[in-house]
Amino acid sequence: MVFTSRNLDWWCERGILALVLAILVFAPLAFGAVYGVAFLVVQVLVMGVAALWLVRLWGGHKPKLLWPPLTWAVVAFVLYAVGRYFTADVEYVARQELIRILVYAFVFLAVVSNVYDQEATELVTYTLIVVAALASSYAVTQFLHHSNRVWNLTSPYPSRASGTYINPDHFAGFLELVLPLALSFLMAGRVGVVTRVLLLYATLTIMGGLTVTFSRGGWVAATAGMLMLFGFLLCHRNHRLRALVVLMVLAGVGGFCTEHYLSNTVAFKRRVVKADENGPPVLDTQARLQMWGAAVQMWRDHPWWGVGPGHFDCRFGEYRPPGFQQDPAHAHDDYLELLADWGVAGGVIVLGGMGIFVFGLAKTWRHVRREEDDFGYGMSSRYAFFLGAVSGLFALAVHSLVDFNLHVPANALAGVAVLGLLASNLRFATKRYWVRARRPLQWALTGVLGGLVVYFSAQAWRRGGEIVWTTRADLLPKYSTEEAVARQKALAWEPKNYVNVYKVGECYLNQSKDGGDDYASLAQTALTFYAQSIRLNPYYAYCQLGSGSCLDWLGRHGEAEKYFGTAETRDPNNNFIVANIGLHYVQVGDYAAARQWFIRADKLANGQNQIAINYIYNICQPKLEQKASGQLPMSLFYNGKDN
Repeated sequence: MVFTSRNLDWWCERGILALVLAILVFAPLAFGAVYGVAFLVVQVLVMGVAALWLVRLWGGHKPKLLWPPLTWAVVAFVLYAVGRYFTADVEYVARQELIRILVYAFVFLAVVSNVYDQEATELVTYTLIVVAALASSYAVTQFLHHSNRVWNLTSPYPSRASGTYINPDHFAGFLELVLPLALSFLMAGRVGVVTRVLLLYATLTIMGGLTVTFSRGGWVAATAGMLMLFGFLLCHRNHRLRALVVLMVLAGVGGFCTEHYLSNTVAFKRRVVKADENGPPVLDTQARLQMWGAAVQMWRDHPWWGVGPGHFDCRFGEYRPPGFQQDPAHAHDDYLELLADWGVAGGVIVLGGMGIFVFGLAKTWRHVRREEDDFGYGMSSRYAFFLGAVSGLFALAVHSLVDFNLHVPANALAGVAVLGLLASNLRFATKRYWVRARRPLQWALTGVLGGLVVYFSAQAWRRGGEIVWTTRADLLPKYSTEEAVARQKALAWEPKNYVNVYKVGECYLNQSKDGGDDYASLAQTALTFYAQSIRLNPYYAYCQLGSGSCLDWLGRHGEAEKYFGTAETRDPNNNFIVANIGLHYVQVGDYAAARQWFIRADKLANGQNQIAINYIYNICQPKLEQKASGQLPMSLFYNGKDN
């Protein structure tokens, strides 16, 4: 075969499409690509897309770009993210967040300029539908067999199906995005009879998978998306009857399954109806409100630029409410987390991008909507994709009010791919957004694409080595010399990971406490690693706590005092940290102070901190009573433990 610029361009375009489809298939099936190894695979596939785009740029026939207005908002946010990375407090966290943003933005731009024709749009749509249907079949199987196994791992959500994800809510986020696409092609797409039957099967399967997640946010979001879709179709005379029939069928099937099967399941009783009058409420919003309150307070304290890229979890300790003892990772509201992390500047860019997107939809609408024709059926795959994509993105946006779907790579990648295809539809309204790639633009794009490939390659190599050694370390005996060696090898690949540095310090401290002639040397080594971790992330309270514990072990109680004070400042309502401060006062012999810290720790843990309870009644109180011998028993001044 003789290669010409035309067929080379075609092959590169097909190659880019194939790699995009590979990303959209792999990410949802690999636990949502939330784990490091899975995201590395996505990163490598993105590098392949960039390489093919480079070849197409120089070897293709009359290279050109489609550059709708939304791309300016995407580029603006990427530039802001790069600038914010260089000013972030915790470099490692900011870099990982920046890499994710670069991946999402690049997929969007690649789809807009390379995967925009009708055939590619349908391929992307059908691929997402097939993946969602297969994953939903797996979820229904999990539910019927009462299994929470996901491939080779175990989901911590018994009685709820999570498909190929670990978290059922995140799986529901993926399904709610795809479900309107399947429904819209079923009712309005120009497809054959066999394809329509398969679409009906896929739709019912996806709805079944969504149902057995028992994700209340997913149910509400999917309902919102379907209502938008059916609202559009019911307003179109050629689709009105079909939409009504499908709506009644889906409602009937859903009602029958709920009444005769789902209502008898444990998950339904726990999450939909209150099984026990004296038990907890079905909908407990306290935890969500506490996380949202912390996010709002972060934004108020850092209104313009936010606390930093991906820094919500790093800074959460300072804002932790007294009754909240989990580590949330995210704010469970993508919009509040956007303000907390990126501030008003980031929020304005995203809000501006949303406005540009809606304006583009309005401009495209009349060009993708077929004219209503009393003598025709009004079927159009272009129109079906437009309605399904808009409704799916709307559902994902609704769910993001109560969860962090946009921080789940598989959901974000599927969302930006659909968003890119929608944005490219603006070419139907005008040709003004096509840009011919002449020499200056070619060289500029070459620099950007080449730089991206080099940067992603270096970061993937670095991250891959770290993952290999941290995975090995996690399998070794806890706090052993072998674990410390493995984690230090991981640090040779990635020296900025403050959590890994802290864990090395923990290894040496625990080895020191095992005794031996070299206990002081081991403790000093632990102090060195704790100090390094503090430099990498000054907000990580456990580093300060480790330093204080290490100094206490060495008998340097005066020096330990400031570290415990800093740890308490960084995370004042953490019951574990408060209890460890109590242990510090036990070691210095101040049992009155220790007792107060233990009482506070137990109160923060809602009476569940057994260490604090044990020290209060078995150590502190007897010591205080002994000290006060000859006077009234000290127990008269304390609330005794009920027997």
